[in-house]
Amino acid sequence: MLLFEEHLDKEKNYLPQDGIVNYLGIIIDRATADHYFEQLLSGIDWEHDKAIIFGKEIITKRKVAWYGDEPFAYTYSNTTKYALPWTAALLALKTIVEQETGETFNSCLLNLYHTGEEGMAWHSDDEKDLKKDGAIASLSLGAERKFAFKHKFNKEKVELQLPHGSLLVMKGSTQSFWLHRLPPTKKVHTARINLTFRNIER
Repeated sequence: MLLFEEHLDKEKNYLPQDGIVNYLGIIIDRATADHYFEQLLSGIDWEHDKAIIFGKEIITKRKVAWYGDEPFAYTYSNTTKYALPWTAALLALKTIVEQETGETFNSCLLNLYHTGEEGMAWHSDDEKDLKKDGAIASLSLGAERKFAFKHKFNKEKVELQLPHGSLLVMKGSTQSFWLHRLPPTKKVHTARINLTFRNIER
């Protein structure tokens, strides 16, 4: 589905049931988004993501980073990360996202996809470390990519396009009832950085 920014209803729920997903559109102008993209590309402590599957360590092409108010432990895919202190760029983006959403966040998981051939499989952000039913704000910088949701029980799907500088918010029971993924594509040859602002339970 194509979203027209000038007629965007930021209160619209894009899920038909069992959760809330709001698309707030492009919240950062292109020049500013370009600036932050370059700052994050060079200024973030990126590392390849790791997962333990059937006892074997898998290293992804995608890179990740984990930042927060405190050195929060965050465990997913059977591995644990400890949050690094915020950078100035991340704090500036966090402020913008909090103003747009009316939410507050204490941490951010970043993903760097070098090309469209790197993606993310179906999953839910429902780890025990996260605030249950808390808002997760997903800011996209760089290449425009498709983002998909699939209901865990009736398998209904919803797809959105997420352009450079745009913000998507998942909240309520979304993580309990829906999976989401970033489908790989051979049509995209440039990088995307995704920032998911979230809350770790203290």
